[in-house]
Amino acid sequence: MLKIGIIGGSGYVGSELLRLLLLHPEVEVTMVTSRQTAGEYIFNTHPNLRGITQQKFVPMDIAELSKNCELVFTATPHGGSVNLVPKLLEAGLKVIDMSADFRLKNPADYDKWYGWKHAHPELLKEAAYGLPELHRQEIKNARLIACPGCMATATILALAPFVKAGLIENNRVVADVKIGSSGAGSKPTIASHHPERFSGVRPYKVIEHRHIAEVEQELNNLTSEPVTISFTPHAVNMVRGILSTIHVFPKNQLALKDVWKTLRGQYEGEPFIRFVKYLKGAYQLPDPKVTVGTNFCDIGFELDPHANRLVLFSAIDNMVKGASGQGVQCLNILMGIDETTGLKSTGFHPM
Repeated sequence: MLKIGIIGGSGYVGSELLRLLLLHPEVEVTMVTSRQTAGEYIFNTHPNLRGITQQKFVPMDIAELSKNCELVFTATPHGGSVNLVPKLLEAGLKVIDMSADFRLKNPADYDKWYGWKHAHPELLKEAAYGLPELHRQEIKNARLIACPGCMATATILALAPFVKAGLIENNRVVADVKIGSSGAGSKPTIASHHPERFSGVRPYKVIEHRHIAEVEQELNNLTSEPVTISFTPHAVNMVRGILSTIHVFPKNQLALKDVWKTLRGQYEGEPFIRFVKYLKGAYQLPDPKVTVGTNFCDIGFELDPHANRLVLFSAIDNMVKGASGQGVQCLNILMGIDETTGLKSTGFHPM
């Protein structure tokens, strides 16, 4: 049994990590740290775990972590792990970081997109970008894995096959992303306050969103033609889920068979990619409601011959495939076990 620690276990990402890891047959969660709730039972903060664990949150202590754990998940706010992760690595621990602190390879991108200078640029090249569908081999051999952003995950997975195949105009890519309230984290703000958010569809950070950096970084790895993403998120009236609707323009007219061949060529055999395009029923195209509680990314499309446009749809649960589930998938790859272990959930219907 691999001994696991979670740093920052009181937030939503920590909650989902616990939900998945406490039932994982190959690991044991030995320490869960929290500054605010140290000494309290985990189930007081995460009531869905009542009867699953009697553990309490403990204070952060690297010496104790290195004594009791082999691998640590860091579920701290952005900027919270940049100085912590080097100490954990120095203590001999492997790290899966859930924040943005090691996702970008170019240190200058942190100045541009996050507004701070990266304190440990030497670790950026070493960190494996934790998107298994594109980086499985690097993840296998990593001691530091940087899990992707949730909206970046949905957007990259939809676009990667078409960018790699050279089928679309790389300078005309428009991503319109809808995200549930859990994406804002567990600490409320006026924008996430229920009376303000309920019944609304609110565009926010409509230009220069941070996830653009990840999307462009990953897509530019697949092509010699520079990729530019136009990206706008919307806060919508649901708790969990992301739907990324992406408008791209083929270089040459595409037929249905071309799109299917491109998708299947990229993702054949991928355990957490599902294609959703039906002509009947209520769920003809991806809907994040269907992915809640699962590690699936549902991808669908529609061809628009009038405007020579290909519309891509990508739906995930932002807390699972967009965060903790992806982290556990990376853990499984790192351990050399079936990567679906602990992640075989069908979700719920109706919900």
